[in-house]
Amino acid sequence: MPYFALSDIRLYYEIHGEGEPVLLIHGLGSSVRDWELQIPVLSERFQVIAFDVRGHGRSDKPAGRYSVPQFAADAAALVQGLGYEAVHVVGISMGGMIAFQLAVDFPTCVRSLVVVNSAPELPVRSVSDRLRFWQREWIVRLLGMRKMGEVLSRRLFIKPEQEDLRRMFVERWAQNDPRAYRAATRALVGWSVTDRLSEITVPVLFLASDEDYTFIGDKQAYVAKMKNARLEIVPDARHALPVERPDEFNRRVMAFLQEIGSA
Repeated sequence: MPYFALSDIRLYYEIHGEGEPVLLIHGLGSSVRDWELQIPVLSERFQVIAFDVRGHGRSDKPAGRYSVPQFAADAAALVQGLGYEAVHVVGISMGGMIAFQLAVDFPTCVRSLVVVNSAPELPVRSVSDRLRFWQREWIVRLLGMRKMGEVLSRRLFIKPEQEDLRRMFVERWAQNDPRAYRAATRALVGWSVTDRLSEITVPVLFLASDEDYTFIGDKQAYVAKMKNARLEIVPDARHALPVERPDEFNRRVMAFLQEIGSA
């Protein structure tokens, strides 16, 4: 299995296909495996690099604090270490946050962005916001990762016919390291690069599910702050868009990447 060595940890990664490079960045508590419905499609036209973020999957899980700038620096080191000058970046949820940080901290590494059900900030604006993060912390501490997965699966996949997706999600979520998961969650709370969005000049596709728990209005405001961004809304979909609606997701991402390539 291929690993890329940083100064303090190893990152697990995979490379598939040939063509312009596309970097896939998964969400919180996820891993390379959750791109399994995208990699075969994207790798028909592109070289796909997928990796497990620090603290996730088969990458190392060091003790201590994590941060979004650290996650982005890891991604930049991987891109540069593998010999790529710039890559198209696709990130979902936490992966979208890392993609935003990568674009502002390492702009020469990024050719375009696809940000999926994400945001350039995770502010704590109210007591209810703080309670939501506190709830995650203590469910994991007291009841474990499987229980956290059960709670989340019922929010992500609400349709009766999605029982198989709920079951798969819980089984994968239960494999997370609890300490690393809590550290990654804490890294997101209060993070923001909203005041730097004007620095992003590469093409940006903001993909948003109409039933996601991040608000469409906020995403429209973020898009307005960037010079070359657009928002596309996917109907009848929730947060885990690449898993819930893989064909629609793949179609929109492929169209965007091909549009950039022909420009």
